[in-house]
Amino acid sequence: MDVSYRLTARASAADVAVSSVDIPQYRRRTIFAIWAAAALPMGALAWIVAPALKDHFAGDGNVPLAKALLVALTAGLIWQFVLVAVLVGREQRTLRWSTIREALWLRSPRSPRSGRVGGRVWLIVIPLIVAFSVEAVLPSPASPVGRDLGTFVGSDVGHAFLNGNWGWFGLIVVLFVFNTVLGEELLFRGFLLPRMNGAFGRGDWVANGLLFAGYHLHTPWLIPANLLDTFILAYPSKRYRSAWIGIAVHSAQSVFFTFLILTLVV
Repeated sequence: MDVSYRLTARASAADVAVSSVDIPQYRRRTIFAIWAAAALPMGALAWIVAPALKDHFAGDGNVPLAKALLVALTAGLIWQFVLVAVLVGREQRTLRWSTIREALWLRSPRSPRSGRVGGRVWLIVIPLIVAFSVEAVLPSPASPVGRDLGTFVGSDVGHAFLNGNWGWFGLIVVLFVFNTVLGEELLFRGFLLPRMNGAFGRGDWVANGLLFAGYHLHTPWLIPANLLDTFILAYPSKRYRSAWIGIAVHSAQSVFFTFLILTLVV
């Protein structure tokens, strides 16, 4: 692992106070390498592997491609979880929860003003969830036919496919969990963000948001909207020193779609 230096005087007193775990700061080339290890497989799975797999799935219209995308992208998100586990294991030499919790900022948010931890500080997620919901309905470039899950779920073909289909519903739930809890957010807000200050200084959260938007090679039509996540996910996670902020806000969308799809299944 190419690590530039350990936390030194650059680390804020607040960070030192809340964690005894040593979090290294990575060079830019290391950060971009980790980004590529997540983004390039997702792009390849979406645009190369899924089209190659779709002929192996039955169904009418866009159903075979939808099935292939669900399988391929779920695999890619699981890979991101494995990537984080390998990286933090090599870095910390342990996978004990007490160490992982601090190394991945999986701790209650801390108010930068009062120092309060948890409690009412969690209320910050409410306006952030509202902002994230507004982002989801903003105009965006049209997606290629059959590649947008929301459009597919809302179609007649999607309704017919999901009706009583508990097996595929289970896979969708797995995709959602690894998307917003164990995959994207754990990698970008849990692992990368705490390690980007040495390379990007006070703009580390901006760089994190830009990397997150650019990571969406598998859904490039969403990249313009994903740029807003710099302010909705990256900045609050940095300000409150908690990856749970990004996870909670991002997962609100997953919870909504899970219940929506569940109504179609039953």
